Amino acid sequence: MRYMLIMRTPTEFEMPADFDFTEVINAMGAYNESLIKAGVLLSGDGLAPAEEGFVVDFDSTPPVVTDGPYAEAKELFTGFWIIQTSSKEEAAEWAKRCPLGPGTRLEVRLMTETEDFDQSNEYIQKEYEWREQLGTHTPVQG
Repeated sequence: MRYMLIMRTPTEFEMPADFDFTEVINAMGAYNESLIKAGVLLSGDGLAPAEEGFVVDFDSTPPVVTDGPYAEAKELFTGFWIIQTSSKEEAAEWAKRCPLGPGTRLEVRLMTETEDFDQSNEYIQKEYEWREQLGTHTPVQG
């Protein structure tokens, strides 16, 4: 089972003046290392500030692109991990170990697998080929 752990931070969150970024890097590095040693980490990255991103709104034709930051947002995604575990409970245990502070949330979402869809669909079959070519196909775990 693959899960995405999505780090969410309130838009009004500001770093304290005495913020020690080295401490955060060390804590996250130790967490990532524990995920790797346990064999559950598939991927993970931090995200640049919202000002560097944009939103594509499909409510109109053609879709409208709006640069960040996003006034209507209450929280921003600031990073993620993709882990593979044998159960929801194991994913929850790993999520609880993440070294995040007050005001930050970690949303945990089960990711769909190619095997979850109609296997006779042409694009599902192509998906297997594409993942093989990209080296991103993850084996199904019981």
